[in-house]
Amino acid sequence: MFITKKAINRRSMLKGLGAALSLPLLDSMIPAFAEASSAPVRLAWFYLPNGIDMRNWTPPAEGPLPAELPNILAPFASVRDDVTVISNLTANWGRPLQVGAGDHGRALAAYMTGVEVYRTAGADLKLTTSADQIAARANGHLTTLPSLEIGLEEARQTGNCDNGYSCAYTYNVSWKTETQPLPPISDPKNLFERLFGSDVAESPAAHARRLAMRESILDQVMGDTHKLEATLGPSDRRKLDEYLTSVREIEIQVDKASKSTTVIDPGMDKPFGVPQEYADYFRLMTDMLIVAFKADITRISTFMIGREGSTRAYPEIGVADGHHPLTHHMGNMDMLEKVRQINVHHATAMAAFIKKMKETKEGDSNLLDNSLIVYGSGLSDGNVHTHDQLPTLLCGRGQGYIVPGRHHIYQRETPVANLFATMLDRVGVRPEHVGDSTGELAGLTSLS
Repeated sequence: MFITKKAINRRSMLKGLGAALSLPLLDSMIPAFAEASSAPVRLAWFYLPNGIDMRNWTPPAEGPLPAELPNILAPFASVRDDVTVISNLTANWGRPLQVGAGDHGRALAAYMTGVEVYRTAGADLKLTTSADQIAARANGHLTTLPSLEIGLEEARQTGNCDNGYSCAYTYNVSWKTETQPLPPISDPKNLFERLFGSDVAESPAAHARRLAMRESILDQVMGDTHKLEATLGPSDRRKLDEYLTSVREIEIQVDKASKSTTVIDPGMDKPFGVPQEYADYFRLMTDMLIVAFKADITRISTFMIGREGSTRAYPEIGVADGHHPLTHHMGNMDMLEKVRQINVHHATAMAAFIKKMKETKEGDSNLLDNSLIVYGSGLSDGNVHTHDQLPTLLCGRGQGYIVPGRHHIYQRETPVANLFATMLDRVGVRPEHVGDSTGELAGLTSLS
């Protein structure tokens, strides 16, 4: 470690005309002889739409994960010791109860809020603050962005999307208040500018001029970069170079994607923009999330792989049918096989992201070890719309808080909100309850 008498402020930025770029965690940001655990813990939730083929998800027994993981989880083999499979969690308020149809609207809306979803197709929405926003309300002031909402489908906010439930319920997993959803950013260019774009002081004319000239953000901050490099040790110079290179590569990907004229054949509500293929789209957006975590732009994120009821097709893997219609397979083995293929396709992309998090060094540790990331859904069986025994994978250790590499089976009807309460406790946020939580998950943490 490079020892310095005066540590660089963690929130330092490189600045140029109309641009500000946060710095990653450098050795010289850690005061001399401070512990490497000064890195923050990140929380993230990745939401899977339309449920899972649970026959190919659940490990056969409780305890250490088997050498051969179930088919859908097989892509996580290289990070088996960094993930935890959790069984028997329930999102009770996704169920019909006395209301009836509308499971997709309720599944997403109730997943991170844990409350009854008020049935309306109008503007009189009613939920509660979601788990991520409970964390953001308490700790969001510590970062540039209190939280970051990302998605792979453009979010509709009005209209009837599922049997009298507003589209706001089926397109938003994050809720700031009981009436205010936080729409996910689905355009890579918008996400890039949200993270690395012009600061608030830039005039509209200067912003337009910068876009018109297509100037690189890094080109604008290189003056600050050269000044900073002169004060850094060899290790920090290498880290800064790696960080700036990753931002440059993302910028090139976004620029390349924006120039594409490819239009996907209908099979979804609206043709997706670019990148065309799911894996490329997911990788681009998660690459930006990694940089956001690494630079401490935010510590809290939600990521919607798709909205509930998503009809996206995956022709790149030979599945031309829409995802949601396939989940209503009625036992048709051909349709079930296509659902499995989609589930594996999603898991493969997620596993690559988790591996990249692990490979991203941070002090004496890595981003994955300093994170708790949920990969799951508010539906299990998409065919009959069941909201119990939910597919739930927890990735990371939260700096030793979680002991991963295991399969935990809890009592049936354990609220999924109990997992979220456990995660919030790790970052020092302890509300009286999180939705319908009844406590934290016993046996999951190193403190249990």
